[in-house]
Amino acid sequence: MSLNLARTAYTLLIVGIVILLLQFMQPVLIPLVLGALLFYALDPSVDWFERHHLPRAIGAALMLLIVLSACGALAYSLQGQALTVIDELPTGARKLATSLRRTPGTAPAALEKVQQAAEALQSADKPVAPKGVLRVQVEEGFRPSSFVWSSSINLMSAVNQVVMVVFLTYFMLLSDQLFKRKLVEIVGTVSQKKTTVLVLEDIAGQIERFIKIQLFTSTAVALITWGALWSLGLEQAALWGLLAGVFNSIPYYGPLIVTGALSIVAYLQFNTVSMTAAVAGVSLLVTTLEGFLLTPFLIGRASSMNQVAVFGGLLFWSWVWGVWGILLAVPMMMVIKVVCDHVEPLQPVGHLLGD
Repeated sequence: MSLNLARTAYTLLIVGIVILLLQFMQPVLIPLVLGALLFYALDPSVDWFERHHLPRAIGAALMLLIVLSACGALAYSLQGQALTVIDELPTGARKLATSLRRTPGTAPAALEKVQQAAEALQSADKPVAPKGVLRVQVEEGFRPSSFVWSSSINLMSAVNQVVMVVFLTYFMLLSDQLFKRKLVEIVGTVSQKKTTVLVLEDIAGQIERFIKIQLFTSTAVALITWGALWSLGLEQAALWGLLAGVFNSIPYYGPLIVTGALSIVAYLQFNTVSMTAAVAGVSLLVTTLEGFLLTPFLIGRASSMNQVAVFGGLLFWSWVWGVWGILLAVPMMMVIKVVCDHVEPLQPVGHLLGD
């Protein structure tokens, strides 16, 4: 019993160290994971170019150029709508605050009474200035230089991350089977080599299927949402359709975020409950049919994971990596399950994650 307790304590210690390393090495691990996903998405096309006698270096550069050009063209086409939304944010915030504020003449709510009492207590603690002396309070205002500097630093950091992911993906596309061959060479026995090959091939197959499913469902949600919002007369419908497709990559939470945001936007534009309900209803219908039914079903079939495992992985990776963890939770759980299915001591964990 003491030996089992020691093994359990040792295992928990190792797991805790791994979790701490995942959190501490987030700036390094996230670009690696993004580069790996982009590699699996582009590798079949680069292989096709290579089979048709196009050098792999040129094929990899061509595919990356196509992806970057498509993203740039999409961002440029929606630039006007995005700037319009940004310009309207202050007006929309004031309008929303005005609509939420109670009407004049009504009795203050309980929360307002508590706030008034707190303000009264705070003012009572302040020293009273002597008669004939004007009390002056100095408050630090908005400093444009600090805002510009912090924004520039954040923008440079984001550009640096994008450049690193692009170059990492390009080098991975060039290497292709290099690391797979080296990893197989360094493992011990022949059976372990076979297991390593099976794990790598299974990971590649499941990640490629996941990316195809995600691209298909996100594109479908973006186009359907765009058409529905345009027919209802919502402004910047194309931008909101694109955002719906992007947030569609977040299981469970994505539909709720899109529906809530579109409800606020519709209320600010139409200022009627009926149109707000119509926009929210359309968004909820599209995202519910896709986000709660289609995507989890397809991902569950592609990864052979049950819905509890998918949701539990979403909670865990969102805690470890924040927003990036939400976006990368499903492929990370797929990799973990593949490894657990092929490594004998971890097969009970793989069975627990399976459908």
